[in-house]
Amino acid sequence: MTSQTTIDTTGSGDKAPAAPSDATPAAGLRGHPWFTLITVAVGVMMVALDGTIVAIANPAIGKDLGASWSELQWITNAYFLALAVSLITAGKLGDRFGHRQTFLIGVVGFAAASGAIGLSDSIGLVVTFRVLQGLFGALLMPAALGLLRATFPAEKLNMAIGIWGMVIGASTAGGPILGGVLVQHVSWQSVFFINVPVGLVALVLGVLILRDHRAENAPRSFDLLGIALLSGAMFCLVWALIKAPTWGWGDGKTWAFIAGSVLLFALFSLWETKVGEPLIPLGLFRSVPLAAGVVLMVLMAIAFMGGLFFVTFYLQNVHGMDPVDAGTHLLPLTGMMIVGSPLAGAVITKLGPRVPLAGGMVATAIAMYGMSTLKADTGSAVMSLWFALLGLGLAPVMVGATEVIVGNAPMELSGVAGGLQQAAMQIGGSLGTAVLGAVMASKVDSDLPGNWADAGLPKLTPAQLDQASEAVQVGVAPVAKGTPEPIVEKITSVAHDTFISGMSLASLVAAGVAAVAVLVALLTRRGENAESGAGVGHI
Repeated sequence: MTSQTTIDTTGSGDKAPAAPSDATPAAGLRGHPWFTLITVAVGVMMVALDGTIVAIANPAIGKDLGASWSELQWITNAYFLALAVSLITAGKLGDRFGHRQTFLIGVVGFAAASGAIGLSDSIGLVVTFRVLQGLFGALLMPAALGLLRATFPAEKLNMAIGIWGMVIGASTAGGPILGGVLVQHVSWQSVFFINVPVGLVALVLGVLILRDHRAENAPRSFDLLGIALLSGAMFCLVWALIKAPTWGWGDGKTWAFIAGSVLLFALFSLWETKVGEPLIPLGLFRSVPLAAGVVLMVLMAIAFMGGLFFVTFYLQNVHGMDPVDAGTHLLPLTGMMIVGSPLAGAVITKLGPRVPLAGGMVATAIAMYGMSTLKADTGSAVMSLWFALLGLGLAPVMVGATEVIVGNAPMELSGVAGGLQQAAMQIGGSLGTAVLGAVMASKVDSDLPGNWADAGLPKLTPAQLDQASEAVQVGVAPVAKGTPEPIVEKITSVAHDTFISGMSLASLVAAGVAAVAVLVALLTRRGENAESGAGVGHI
């Protein structure tokens, strides 16, 4: 192993000189930066796709396996819960044993779990293997960032992260399109089987190309109590966010889990100051740019994932599009993320992250405000304008915030930093869906009785009103069989108008979150430790 400069993690600011950023890249395939990027992009694509592609398959899975709605929800919840809880610990495993090994194990495990889901004949097995998918995905994602950080010199790291972010954005947004095609023309099992050949490609490329990079002062032991406390805190937080729409935000169980999460986070923070080799050295957060990057990633995910959650219902249930058509209408968003991410990487390399990040969140805020103006009869051109602006705003944030987090962490903690980045995104997405979902539900509950009465429709009982409200929250008109066509038209009009009023308010809240994120972005700066990456610790 070649020598690595030791970097202070106590927050004192004293550190040895960084390794030169123009380190000579590895010759041939092994360790080549751009081939390394291609390899990790193939692996990351599987995990990002599975975050959205499976939602399209849920109705077919429910019909084939006889699953209830609550059981189908667990297909998504189990995956995100396992992923969010284990990301930081998985990043630490990469720092300890090497990111190449953890990446390859993650690829093999994820592909194997995917194949097992396709062969499952019960909803219980599907959920079990979805948990395994999440755990192996958690190994893969931080390792990918750790490999990029260690392979690319500082002046090219932003471009690499830009392409990495482009793959994640394109896979996330393209999931519903691919899922719709596979479910419609093949089977729901094919949504999972497709990961097997992709995983094999990533494995072969990984074995041939990836070079292990490990810092000389990498962790040599495990903070088991810290892992337990952090995992428990993350579980309680994400569980509360998942269950809040069902239990209600005023329910004691929701707040019991939130309180449990706060307590466990406090105990974790206290323990990390006592243990010799902590899971997350708290000195990391003395770096204002790194802490700002984590907060920014959370706020971005709240605005993006929370806002986008309602757009899919708007396209399918209000405009009557099928999943493939709805996904096609989101192509302006996907396209701008694909084009914008590498460009954002180049701009951030030249100007630093502060201005591009702030500008990206301004564009995101404007786009979310524009989406609050959508109506039931809004045309595709207007929708495409706001979707494209949203993609353009998100691209520099995805790239810049990732570089700020990973680049401001010491090399020996690059896996933990990658886990922080991914965990912030998962928590932000869950928080956005839960909070904006509560805003939507509250607005629908408030407006529906008056809109129903104003339309001259028959009065509903409290139980019927609750059922109607649940349907309207996802843009569905609560029409009973045998209802006369004139009444159907009135109910549909009321349902869509009420849904849009809720979506409008939720979008305005998302715009406000994005506006706050502009101020957070002003606290960021270029990673202080980014130049300690390329050319160190080849094993």
